[in-house]
Order: sequence, then structure tokens, then C-alpha cells
Amino acid sequence: MDLIFFGMQGAGKGTLGKYVAEKYGLEVFETGGALRTLAQEDSELGKKVKETIESGQLVSDELVMEIVEDFLGKLPEGKNMIFDGIPRTSHQAELLMALLDKYERQYKAVLIDIAKDTALTRLTTRRVCKDCKTVYAVNHEGDNCKCGGELMTRADDNPEAIQKRLDTYENETVPAINKFEDKLIKINGEPVIEKVQELAVEALNPIIG
Repeated sequence: MDLIFFGMQGAGKGTLGKYVAEKYGLEVFETGGALRTLAQEDSELGKKVKETIESGQLVSDELVMEIVEDFLGKLPEGKNMIFDGIPRTSHQAELLMALLDKYERQYKAVLIDIAKDTALTRLTTRRVCKDCKTVYAVNHEGDNCKCGGELMTRADDNPEAIQKRLDTYENETVPAINKFEDKLIKINGEPVIEKVQELAVEALNPIIG
């Protein structure tokens, strides 16, 4: 069973996605990472990705789907995956569903559900490791990550930039989530991360446990 993770900024989507991937042995597809990996490959798709990145152009939805298809083709037989950060729009959702259906892959969408006020509070108080990019809540003690890296506030974690990101989520990503209405699992993202992990396991064990 493949999982498509959704969540408002600040919901802890990336953190929970890594936890779920490790617990159930899933591969994580993250668009940025896949782009960087492919750009170093001496393949036709790799060259196309590299040219797109170097030209400064936005990566088209169609190219993203080519990258997803390439990723699927490299998965070991029987291996399932988590999509983190894709789809971001209704169009991407339609293309991704068509691609997964083409390969007869079973999938569910997982929404880590939080209120907008929660997102604003978390985003304006969190800190991020300069080295490994692990995110820490405001109540984390100390100024260093477990890897030893220094913790910092992201430049775009200011109220104006955050509001813009939340508006984009509401206007573009929520319609994408609605495409998965009959395949959607909601997980309460409001509690502390340990509790959210428990809720995720309760919801996911019946389908991929």
C-alpha cells in the first residue's frame, strides 16, 4: 500500500512520514531529493532534469510525473512508498492517480490534520538544524541538534511569509486532497509528536501493518 502524505505547513508531515517509513519499511519519494539525484545521472531523464534546474525554469507537472515513474521503476519488487510533498495541486493529483492506477498500485492518502492557529504558532516558534534540517519545537532545550548542528530560525518563518504559504495550501493543495476523498485517512496532528505517532500506527496498522 503506497501512502500519499498531506498536511498544512507545521503539521509535522515530514517528521511523521520518516517515522512511518522506518516503521513499515517504505521508500520516501520527496520531489526535491529525487530531482537532485536524477540531475547527477547520465541518463536522458537526468539530462532533462539538469537542464531544467540550471535554466531556472519551474519543473512542469509532466516532468514531475516522469520522475515519479522513474522512481517507481527502480523500486524493488513488492516495495511500497510514501509521497511527501506531492501532489500540490488538483492537476498533479489527477496525474499521480492515473500513474499509480496504470501500474495497478494500491494507495491511500494520509492527512495530518491541524488548525490554522496551530500551524501559525508552530511555524513562528520552531527552529531548524543548519546541518541535517531536523525541525525542533519551541520547547526544545538547548541550541544544538542531536547531530551537533546549530539550531536556527528559518528566514521564511515570519508571519507574512507563513500566511502566504498557508493561503497557497488552502487554495491549491486542499483541492488536491479532495481528489482522494474516498481514500483519505485523517490523523489528528494537534498532540505532541509521540501521540501523533501512536494515532498514525492505529490508523495504518490495519492496512499496511
